[in-house]
Amino acid sequence: MSTLTILRHGKSLWNKEKRFTGWTDIALSTSGIAEAKHAGQLLKARGVTFDLCFTSYLTRAIETLEIVLDTMKGAHIPILKDWRLNERHYGALQGLTWWEAARKYGTKQVLAWQRNFDAPPPSVEVTDTRFPGNDPLYAHLSPANLPQSESLKDTLARLLPFWHDVAIPELTQGKHILVVAHHNSLRGLMMLLDNISDTDIANVRIRTGDPILYQLNEEILPMSRESLRPRSTFSQLAQKIVGRCIQCLAR
Repeated sequence: MSTLTILRHGKSLWNKEKRFTGWTDIALSTSGIAEAKHAGQLLKARGVTFDLCFTSYLTRAIETLEIVLDTMKGAHIPILKDWRLNERHYGALQGLTWWEAARKYGTKQVLAWQRNFDAPPPSVEVTDTRFPGNDPLYAHLSPANLPQSESLKDTLARLLPFWHDVAIPELTQGKHILVVAHHNSLRGLMMLLDNISDTDIANVRIRTGDPILYQLNEEILPMSRESLRPRSTFSQLAQKIVGRCIQCLAR
């Protein structure tokens, strides 16, 4: 029986500032480093082991994975990086704080870009520094394959080849795999695994530093899913309050 553990990276410096990060390569914050260590401790305490790890090309995910493996004494575990695990590209929103974006485009519009499955923000030009084709990290890829902006639907579309051609062949061998990536690339994976609809995915949020463990059957379908970091009553209440405040602003 194979297992798949997915982990959203720890809080980055831009998460802390409430900025749209996307493909911008930002390091972990102090609290993000602590979250990564805690995630490693949770996995170690649970006795979870891995045969193979995947992560994106972005520093915040790579750092998180390295900290997790160091905490678990798993430096020997192979790591493969795949750009298709990168965060959703937020186009012209990248670099803006949520409030700056709301002032520029309107609260309702920004919320629509965030929540709707098929709603990409405004694209950046190919001459913009935020276009990945201008980053040497992606020089081996055709600019035509690199995003100028993405919806969750677009993110899922680029993720599918990774899932079918890379991850599933490993899982069918009974391997235990860890994927450390980003909010929207992991939400895309959850759509595939849990058969979540285009509408219902709007209500799915993945916390930073929260390992989610899937037990998979021979058909690579989930038999169980478990968050290893239970949500406290206080954090649930705080999330509800924040959600209500944002709804009020959108009216």
